[in-house]
Amino acid sequence: MSRDTLLLGQTLCFDGSPFELGLGAARHDARGGILIRNGRVLETGHGAALRAAHPQAQAEDLGDALLCAGFIDAHVHYPQTAIIASWGKRLIDWLDSYTFPEEMRFADPAYAQEIAGRYLDLTAAHGTTTVCSYGTIHPASVDALMEAAQSRGQRLLAGKTCMDRNAPAHLRDTPQSAYDDSKALIGRWHGQDRLSYVITPRFSPTSSPGQLSALGALWAEHPDLLMQTHLSEQLDEIAWVRKLFPDARDYLDTYESHGLLGANGLYGHAIHLEPRERDRLKEVGAALIHCPTSNTFIGSGLFDMAGLVAAGQRVGLATDTGGGSSFSMLRTMAAAYEIGQLRGTPLHPAELMWLATAGSAEALRIDAHVGTLAPGKEADIIALDLGSTPAIAQRSARGDDLWEALFPTIMMGDDRAIRAVWIAGRKVSGKAS
Repeated sequence: MSRDTLLLGQTLCFDGSPFELGLGAARHDARGGILIRNGRVLETGHGAALRAAHPQAQAEDLGDALLCAGFIDAHVHYPQTAIIASWGKRLIDWLDSYTFPEEMRFADPAYAQEIAGRYLDLTAAHGTTTVCSYGTIHPASVDALMEAAQSRGQRLLAGKTCMDRNAPAHLRDTPQSAYDDSKALIGRWHGQDRLSYVITPRFSPTSSPGQLSALGALWAEHPDLLMQTHLSEQLDEIAWVRKLFPDARDYLDTYESHGLLGANGLYGHAIHLEPRERDRLKEVGAALIHCPTSNTFIGSGLFDMAGLVAAGQRVGLATDTGGGSSFSMLRTMAAAYEIGQLRGTPLHPAELMWLATAGSAEALRIDAHVGTLAPGKEADIIALDLGSTPAIAQRSARGDDLWEALFPTIMMGDDRAIRAVWIAGRKVSGKAS
C-alpha cells in the first residue's frame, strides 16, 4: 500500500450548489488539509488535526494556496487545439475556414496522437483534470485521446464526431459507419479505467435524418452513455436548421424526433432556446453546457444562466476549445461573469467555482467520482495561487473574505495561478513556492 499524502493549505469544499443553498454550500478552511490514500480523498478537515491524526502521512504544505477540486471542462473539441484563436469568422464560416481543414489532418493517427498529448498537457497546466471532448469522424482520433488520458490516469469522456452531410467529402461518414464505428469504440473504451464513451453527432446540420436515427438507436441500446451535441448556438444556424428540417417544431425537435433527447444528453451552447425547448430540456433532465468564451469570440449571444438555473435546469461550464478562445477554466469563469453582468445577473465567485467543478461533474453524470473534495472521491485536486501576478496579488491582499481574495484570480488568472495539480492523487505538475 502506498504512503498516505496530506496536502495542507486553504481548502474549498462544496456540500451542494450555491445557486440553491447560497454561500452556505461552500466550506472554507484557511488552515485546511486533504488526506489522500490510493488515489482517493480519505478525509478533509482542519490541517493540524489531520496531521496529528496521521503522523505517518507524507505532508506537503502549500501555504496560503487554495486547494480545491480540479476543473472539469464539459464541452471541448480537442482536434481544434492548433486552430484556437483563429480570426474573424462566425460559426458556419469558422467551421468551413478553420475547423474542417484541421480535422481532416486527423486521418493520420500520428497527428492525432501528437495533438491529444499536447491538449492534455495544456489543459492540465491550466488546472483542468477532466474533459468531455469531441473527436473527428476518424475512430483513431478517439483512440489517441483515450490512450493519452489512460496513460496519465486521467478521467476522460469522449466520442467520435459523426457527420454525413454539409461537410467536406473526407470528413463524412454514413449512418451505418457512424453507428458501427461508435459501437466498436464503446466496446473498446467505455468503462476502461477512468474512461467513458459519449455518443457524438456534431449537430443536426451535418447529420442526415437517417444518421440521427441511427445514433438514436445506438443510444437506446446504451442508455447509460452520455450523448453530446450542439443546440441553438447562433441565429443563422437556427435558420439553417429550419430549412434542413422543415417539419420539425424547433431545433430541439430535430434531436427529439430521432431519439436524441434524454436525461443523459449534453446540449452545448443552448443560447437561443424557444419556450418549448426550455420546457422539454427541463422535463427530461438534460444538461446544458455554457461556453462563454466561445459565445463571445464567435459572436453567438448571451446564455441565460440566471433564468435557466432558476427554472431548475442542470448546467455545466466549458471552454469549447477551439471555438472558445482559451484553454483556461479561469478565463471561462471570467467570461461567464461578464455575460452575467450583460444580462443583469452577475455570478458570485462561489457559483463560478461550483460551475467549473461540481456543477460540470453533475452535468456529465460523474459527480459520484469527481467534482468535490468529499471523502471517497477521486483525488483530482488543484492548488490555486491567489497572488500569482503583482496585479492579482495587490487586489487579493485587500480581500476581506475568501471570495474577495479569490475573485481577482478568477478574473485575471491564467496558468501562472495553478500552483500544482494532482490527478488521482498523483502530482502531475507543480511550481516552487
